[in-house]
Amino acid sequence: MTESRDIDSSGSTSAPVVEHGVVIVTFDGAQILDVTGPLEVFSTASRIVPTVRYVTQVVTPLGGPVRPSCGLEFASTAVADVGGPVDTLVVAGGSDMDTAVADTELLDAVRHLATDARRITSVCSGAFVLAAAGLLTGRRATTHWAECAALSDTYPDVTVEPDAIYVNDGNVWTSAGVTAGIDLALALVGDDHGHQAAAAVARQLVVYLQRAGGQTQFSALLAGQAADSEPIRDLLSWIRDHLTDDLSVPALAQQVNLSERQFTRVFKAEVGTTAGAHVEGVRLDAACRLLETTNRTVAQVAKACGFGTPESMNRAFQRRLGTTPGAHRQHFRERPSQQQGGADATPHLSAS
Repeated sequence: MTESRDIDSSGSTSAPVVEHGVVIVTFDGAQILDVTGPLEVFSTASRIVPTVRYVTQVVTPLGGPVRPSCGLEFASTAVADVGGPVDTLVVAGGSDMDTAVADTELLDAVRHLATDARRITSVCSGAFVLAAAGLLTGRRATTHWAECAALSDTYPDVTVEPDAIYVNDGNVWTSAGVTAGIDLALALVGDDHGHQAAAAVARQLVVYLQRAGGQTQFSALLAGQAADSEPIRDLLSWIRDHLTDDLSVPALAQQVNLSERQFTRVFKAEVGTTAGAHVEGVRLDAACRLLETTNRTVAQVAKACGFGTPESMNRAFQRRLGTTPGAHRQHFRERPSQQQGGADATPHLSAS
């Protein structure tokens, strides 16, 4: 990470520009979004926040063309040709991690780049490469929800957190699957330059700056998409629009014209959880969104999302997220004193 100052046409020195060298390590068979997701976040930050410049390089051990799992070939730089200090190392994941973790050249390249990197990160199953390279020993980490058990079984010296969107342990950051790499990259921008810069990038990319590292990667809404039968799918959509209604099992069973016993069985089979747990999860998702994006009081949010009382919502937050509604909101509130340049610093953000 280096700092320079731009000089405008009048000869005046502008605010310092902080430059970060980002190296994204990939390989044949990698998931392309593991590369392009973070790449786009860093590129956008460089374009719209004048005091930020991320210089990114996509590398492989020997350089040359890379063919990811989707088949869209792209170029890469050889590790030996990486120029400048590595501030942030990002390791992508892919579909064939058995081959990746057995690639000694890949592991040696990652170890070499990690030696002087200020920050070491992985996206999705890239955590397996970090673990195989010995960079996750004794640390907490996460990966794609479907691979968490395999990571834990294969590398018992790694503490796997299966519900996390991303995990930060010291200078090592790991993310959940695929698009969670965008959440991770936004968190890195926020860590470097404050909440406002990360929020501006999120707005430009039309993504939500909402998923805290401890928030479950397999949310109630995402889980509900797996439902096969039309009555249950329709009910799940109806629930999202009627959070303040009676969403007890008897009421939901009546909504789809099933007996309570049959409804309970069908719902669990279709959605993979109980109706009560799903309803609480959907209400929690809605509450998180309101806490993050509005100034409604905790009591107003609790009422709007069907919890009824702040106490009831607080218990749900403690049970599922290990935090309180107030603490969750604070996580997403700008903390100017922690931003680059001190308490009065407010980066000018370009609209383009």
